[in-house]
Amino acid sequence: MNNLRDILLCVALIVGTGLASAALPASDGTGQVVPSLAPLIERVSPAVVTIVNIHAQATPSGRKPRSNAAGSGVIVDARQGLILSNHHVIDKADKIQVSLVDGRQFEATLVGSDPGADLALLLIKADNLQALNLADSDRVRVGDFVVAIGNPFGLGQTVTSGIVSALGRTGLGIENYENFIQTDASINPGNSGGALINLKGELVGINTAIIAPRGGNSGIGFAIPSNMAKTISQHLARDGQAQRGSLGVAVQDVTPDLARAFQLPADETGVLVNQVKAASAAEKAGIQTGDIIQSIGNAPIRNVAELKSRLGVLTLSDSLRIRIFRATQRLDIDVLLDQPRVVEVDASTFDPLFVGVMLDGDPAVEGVRVLSVRGDSAAALAGLSPGDRIVNANRHPVTSLDDLGATVQSGRNDVLLRVSRRGGPFYIVLNRPRAPITSGQ
Repeated sequence: MNNLRDILLCVALIVGTGLASAALPASDGTGQVVPSLAPLIERVSPAVVTIVNIHAQATPSGRKPRSNAAGSGVIVDARQGLILSNHHVIDKADKIQVSLVDGRQFEATLVGSDPGADLALLLIKADNLQALNLADSDRVRVGDFVVAIGNPFGLGQTVTSGIVSALGRTGLGIENYENFIQTDASINPGNSGGALINLKGELVGINTAIIAPRGGNSGIGFAIPSNMAKTISQHLARDGQAQRGSLGVAVQDVTPDLARAFQLPADETGVLVNQVKAASAAEKAGIQTGDIIQSIGNAPIRNVAELKSRLGVLTLSDSLRIRIFRATQRLDIDVLLDQPRVVEVDASTFDPLFVGVMLDGDPAVEGVRVLSVRGDSAAALAGLSPGDRIVNANRHPVTSLDDLGATVQSGRNDVLLRVSRRGGPFYIVLNRPRAPITSGQ
């Protein structure tokens, strides 16, 4: 095969054999069979919706003009009217409007949202809905043909196609819990929350992010695997949030030098435990500093990001078996996850500009992470959001709470913050109150 036509004909032959019965070859006016994904798209497109996030913006005059942002969503339960999308699509919405491909519009209710995994579950009251079946994303392979359906740039429902170009992408800094499917099917702003499907018309992922160094599609897009989306959506449907359990360890990647120092065989991988929190699930189970975690259940653990993504779909009181390597021995340890111990720090102790801002004070968490921002605070109006990671203040690097405190306490001027938001940089200025200007008498 050396051209696009041969590739498309190959797809048509595969489809025609019944391996993907949802998509069938089409026929032209002469009765000749030609390759087409049209039958597949016609069948599944009613399950993909457009979502409009309508929110109010405060202004100095006190007025609140409406501001709209568009994204996408996927109907996953037609009987109950449940729609899966991204958290960032509906974040800070005063009203969520859902439009179906048949032209009907509904106001949606937010069932629950998980910023860490960037997923949200919505509910609409409607009849005659169509849902997508979820594929087993653990069976997806690099090279599988996929189709992305969504609402890029607010143009309306749009279909693009490509292949799965990589699996298990982690460590991108886009979400807190990452295990992405990578695809070259065109994904653009507005596709977020839309469907990535296989040639059977099954949902393999929720489109969520792109790498766009020039501001547009660059052929590298990322989707949250359907298995992860299914697990999180079940948490959201039951509890309105993902109540994650905590293992209670700090870990680091195993370098070649560390592997030799801990006598880890050259053909084995894992992550090194460098801290076990007191009274944590890990301590209760007997995990020790210096252990190398090699697998959770049947899933191998090769790096820190992979461990984080695996733990990200486990809930409070989940029981799991962890294989560790300790002093040349392999041990299987059963662990019962417990309540995460969140250490909140009131940022206003650093500077009054941070009134209403709570930061993550856990020393095992890298950097300075924003836990919450009061809606009427100066920081919120300036654009600071929960989930932001403060990496720079007044052009000085920030890697800890001490760094942030030392930088802002010594200043009398406005505070310039650089934060990491969904993997990208974002600048925010916290303005100090200005003294009123009075005329001389």
